[in-house]
Amino acid sequence: MKPLYKIFAVGLFIFLPSCLSLFWEKPTFNLKEIVITRISSKEIHFLFGIEVQNPNGFDFKLRAMEYSVYLNEQEVGRGRLEKEVEVVKSSSAIVQVPLQTDFKNLGNLLGTVLFNQNLPYKIEGAAIIKTSLGSATVPFSKSGEIKIKK
Repeated sequence: MKPLYKIFAVGLFIFLPSCLSLFWEKPTFNLKEIVITRISSKEIHFLFGIEVQNPNGFDFKLRAMEYSVYLNEQEVGRGRLEKEVEVVKSSSAIVQVPLQTDFKNLGNLLGTVLFNQNLPYKIEGAAIIKTSLGSATVPFSKSGEIKIKK
């Protein structure tokens, strides 16, 4: 009888995470702001405010996020957030993610970035979401136009 329980437990352990996609809607990610936090002689530091929206009837935790940022269709950098953030059911949370880039990565965008002009952007990546039913990796991509704040 004990081997039957072990088989059932292993089957349940494998089955539950795969059920996550049946019971939840994927969260959405929207870029709300880009702020320049520091400028040195060789690099510039940004802070991106990303709104994570949870459309579900249960809380989840954003465990980690990897992202690439493009300004005017040019990749300016990549980053990783490893800070856990809880997003309450049917609500949203602003997640502050850093990005540090050399001036050479900005190229001809430097003037546009520094003089607060509207700039086409794209941010894409993947987020690791944890719920009581299991974990999932959620890819995201968002583009639009934004003004960079100082």
